[in-house]
Amino acid sequence: MGFTIGGIRDIRSGSRRRARSTESTAVAEYTGLWGWDVVPGARAARVGSGRTVCSCGADDCPSPGDHPLAFADGLKAGATLEEAAAAWARTPGAAVLLPVGRTFDVLEVPEAAGRNALVRLERMGLPLGPVAATPTGRALFFVAPGAAIGLPGLLYRMGWDDAALDLCSRGPGDHVTAPPSNLGGLGPMRWLRPPTLDTAGQPPQARLLLGTLAYVCHRSAA
Repeated sequence: MGFTIGGIRDIRSGSRRRARSTESTAVAEYTGLWGWDVVPGARAARVGSGRTVCSCGADDCPSPGDHPLAFADGLKAGATLEEAAAAWARTPGAAVLLPVGRTFDVLEVPEAAGRNALVRLERMGLPLGPVAATPTGRALFFVAPGAAIGLPGLLYRMGWDDAALDLCSRGPGDHVTAPPSNLGGLGPMRWLRPPTLDTAGQPPQARLLLGTLAYVCHRSAA
């Protein structure tokens, strides 16, 4: 039996419901299991001309699909699946954003360098927090809050302050798009090292990872 217009509509509707269900479940996991706040975010799409447009509706949006929705309320840590489903029903299609600077800060490096650092850090038995990968080829290491403010001083004390390093930080006021959401219409975010009960609420201090991250970034640049 062939497809009908009604059948195609049912399939598309089912796909949208599954996407909403996946996002709601992820949000409930982030808030309920890992103790993170979550904020509904804008999404981006490419139109026929190849231009990227943002779901916020602003023609001159400076960061399409990579910012919180101004009209949507965030969910605090501890929110239930029902609360997550209700929030995403009010903002259908919203991206899942994690506010930085509350439970964690982020150290950002090229993904290839980040993968090399993960191998070295695991061999040394150093504590690790969650690590995410972006569709733009970046690795995001979740570390204890305060890393963004303290990064220049840490690099100075470690002797890396004058090196050309592709290493930066994200702190209070920043947001990270979380899996399974799409980042700026470029592709989905993914976990290189998923959060666990041990690491989500107590990510490691930046100083424990920074030496290795700086070293692999320096070698990668060289």
